[in-house]
Formats: sequence, C-alpha cells, structure tokens
Amino acid sequence: MDYKKAGVDIEAGYKSVELMKEHVKETMRKEVLSNIGGFSGAFSLASFKDMEKPTLVSGTDGVGTKLKLAFLLDRHDTIGIDCVAMCVNDIACAGGEPLFFLDYIACGKNFPEKIAEIVKGVADGCKQSNAALIGGETAEMPGFYPEDEYDLAGFAVGIVDEKDLITGKDLKAGDVLIGIPSSGVHSNGFSLVRKVFEMNKEALAKEYAELGTTLGDALITPTKIYVKALRSVKEAGVRIKACSHITGGGFYENIPRMLTDGVRAVVKKDSYEVLPIFKLLQATGGISDQDMYSTYNMGIGMMIAVDPADVNTTLEALGAAGEKATVVGEVVAGEKGIDLC
Repeated sequence: MDYKKAGVDIEAGYKSVELMKEHVKETMRKEVLSNIGGFSGAFSLASFKDMEKPTLVSGTDGVGTKLKLAFLLDRHDTIGIDCVAMCVNDIACAGGEPLFFLDYIACGKNFPEKIAEIVKGVADGCKQSNAALIGGETAEMPGFYPEDEYDLAGFAVGIVDEKDLITGKDLKAGDVLIGIPSSGVHSNGFSLVRKVFEMNKEALAKEYAELGTTLGDALITPTKIYVKALRSVKEAGVRIKACSHITGGGFYENIPRMLTDGVRAVVKKDSYEVLPIFKLLQATGGISDQDMYSTYNMGIGMMIAVDPADVNTTLEALGAAGEKATVVGEVVAGEKGIDLC
C-alpha cells in the first residue's frame, strides 16, 4: 500500500503546478517577491508608502453550487473568474484596489489538465482586476469528493487610503443611485436555478431565442468584475458615497448594507432592462417578484450612490469603461431599507 493506491497522486500534483505556471505568470505585478511553488506568497507594500493612511481590505468567497453546472457542462475555464470576482468586487465596493489573490481547490481526484483549466480562469479574473495570483492550494481528497468533482474558494487582499474608504457615512437624502449591469446570474442563487431547470446535458444545450444562446451558456457566463469600472469613477474625480455588490440576497439584503441610519433606498424596477435569463427563470419557475429580487441581482451587479451634481460625470466615466450604467433610483429620508417600485 502507498499514497497513490490510497487515492492521492503526488505526481499529478506536480504536473498540475507545472501546467498552471504559465497562467499564473501572466498575473504578476512588480510588487510580487515570491515564486509559484513556495510555501507562502510575498508582496511588497513599498509602492503604497505615500498614502496618508494605507488600509488593507480583504474578501473571501467561493462559487457555490454553480460548480454543479460546470461539472455537467464539463467546462472549467471560466469558473475561476467567478471565484475571483466574488472576492475582488467586495474589495472594490469598499474603495480598495485588489493587490493579490490566493485560491483553494479541493478535488476527489487530481486531473492535472482540469486543474490547469480552473487556474486559467482564476488567472483571467486576476488579470481583469489587476491582482497578482501569488499562491494557492490544490488538495486531493479521495473519499471526500467524487472523483470528477471539486470545490473552489479564494481570498483577496486590497489596499485603500483610509480617507478613500467607501462607507456610506456621508450618504444623504437626494443622492442618486446608479446601477451597473451584471453579466447574468453571476454566482448566487444556483440552488434555485437547479430546481427550476432540468440539470442535464440535453436541457442545458437547448437554444432560447430570448437568450440568444443555449441555457447552459447563459448560466455559465462568468461574474462580471467591476474593479476597473469603479476605478474609472474615482479617476474622474467623483467620490462614490456608498456602494453595494449585489450578490446572494439580491436587492433586499445587499442594498441596505450600503445605507446609513436615517436614509432609505428607492429603486425603480422599470429604470433598466431586466436580463432575459431572469425573465425566463421567473416564468419557468413561477417565482414571485419578491423572491426574485430577494435572491438575484436581476441585471444590476453593482450599485453606487453619488451626489446629484456628479451623476453625468459618473455615467460618462462608466461609459468610457465600457459599462452602460443607468440611474435606477434615489436616496430618501426614512428608516434604513429599500423600496422597489
């Protein structure tokens, strides 16, 4: 008996590392002081010494049951983008610039080419957010996971000058809410998705005219990364007063998190076009509006609040960054919460 016969192939682990190195290399920043394969990742903060009060911000998350979709489709090259997005979007939501990212992959059996595909997606997400992929772990866990399944999670660290933290403390009645579109379902609510739609290859391969693609392609679309979009607003001289990353819990849970006591968000549902995938999901599953807006981003992946005088500049900056942002509501005086009308 040896470790390989017990289900753990050390040689496969070595091969995975070799295959992923080319993808990891593409994410490097000048501040990275370590090489892939070491016991830890080192990152210099010397570039940020001129900040008045440099402040680290962090985020950690996984992809959830969207992984089940990747298994069914046997597509593993974009799920890593989802993992990065779920972490770095939270950092950007606080006003931070992502610096580096680490991933964790646990699998039933290490198939090096599949692991490399997953890490390629992670690297793509890191490149989109300008974060260095400075480390990670691949754990082969036979008997814990089925051979053809895995879990994926990540952790990111960013930096912001304390004075530039987005906290919502200056939010006041009359401020304007701007929604930045999502790319689709992103990485939340897939337990419900998998109950509404048949999860088999035939159903996922079905073309829908309203989607312009197959159901599988629409659902696997990776989570949008908003780092560059929010940076463009900051570089345009606009102070984002509050920001909400619309993830699990949808509008009703996430938007109140950006508010301070004494103000309330009013969002107009007809102010933007709900994405076709959500309309199909709601109609097929007979899901109420309340449940849809309590579970999904409904086409708005990031919402920001700005002063009325900054609305045009904000929309122009976002447009230059490739985002078709829309004014979706306003902040009013009242009990902290949200009204959808």
